[in-house]
Amino acid sequence: MKLATLRNGRPDGQLVVVSSDLSRCVSAGRIAPNLQAALDDWQHAEPALTALSQQLDAGEIAGQVFDPTSAHAPLPRAYQWIDGSAYMSHLERVRSLKGSKDEELQSIRPLLYQGGSDSLSAPTAPIVVPSDDLALDFEAEVGVIIGPVPMAATREQAAAAIRLVTVLNDVSLRRLVVDDLQNGFGFFHAKPSTAFAPVAITPASLGAHWQDNRLHLPIRVEVNDKLYGRPNAGVGMHFDFADLIVEAARTRYLAAGTIIGGGTVSNPHDQTLPLKPDGIGFACIAEARTAEKAKYGRARTPFLQPGDQVRIGAVNGDGRSVFGDIDQSVVLLSD
Repeated sequence: MKLATLRNGRPDGQLVVVSSDLSRCVSAGRIAPNLQAALDDWQHAEPALTALSQQLDAGEIAGQVFDPTSAHAPLPRAYQWIDGSAYMSHLERVRSLKGSKDEELQSIRPLLYQGGSDSLSAPTAPIVVPSDDLALDFEAEVGVIIGPVPMAATREQAAAAIRLVTVLNDVSLRRLVVDDLQNGFGFFHAKPSTAFAPVAITPASLGAHWQDNRLHLPIRVEVNDKLYGRPNAGVGMHFDFADLIVEAARTRYLAAGTIIGGGTVSNPHDQTLPLKPDGIGFACIAEARTAEKAKYGRARTPFLQPGDQVRIGAVNGDGRSVFGDIDQSVVLLSD
């Protein structure tokens, strides 16, 4: 089952069921007005939404054309957005960055930070920055949307709470990271609005692509129509999503609609850009730059600038985007 949220003039948008090929959709308003309402009553909403999905795919319902440019983030505003760092190769590469701390490189317990969730970005919404000198970076990630989780949850409870899977862009302003970490309480100004793919999918509908609480698909990243990376989200993920949920619930109850990110997707390799035909590449600029510093003594890849275009999507064996693409341009606030 594939779900999306379309803009309808209301803050939480309109919940729709999307066909398996992402070509059509149908309103789910008679089941739940929005995704949060469906998550709050998942026991009843999920079977009804599944039935609607089956009718749409069988052609029993005509539906309407699904236009990703009309989509919100699946949850335009969420009760909680928690991002982790599950890929050790990402931590290994970025720990040399100014402001990072070696002791934060952990393989026993995942790192987490709580991001802003009051205004999550649509897949085609621009990345708006107040100035062009903040070292703007993208971070391609996989995220899960969960049901309620008790405090001190078990791995079994955590895994059972995963309702939907999606892809996201955890935008970072690298130049502000140092001040946030050294003079504040953690990431704040360095982390503007996170953008999400137009579609969220139930684990069961992902089939073999969802195993061991991980998404096993390449995450394709393009910058200005040039391939930047295609690391596989199922490779090198040291902590799975059950681990991340357990850690997040260590001292608190997690409400239905909480979003958990897996951190920047990263595969071990010694490559640099430009990407070779069989290359893996990177899911963020910071990793590409640290690899260049190690090989050439200096970083050669620039951070994003106004006018740049970033496209992020998980692709199957046919090269088709499974969740639809995040496709964002960079604009200055003054523009």
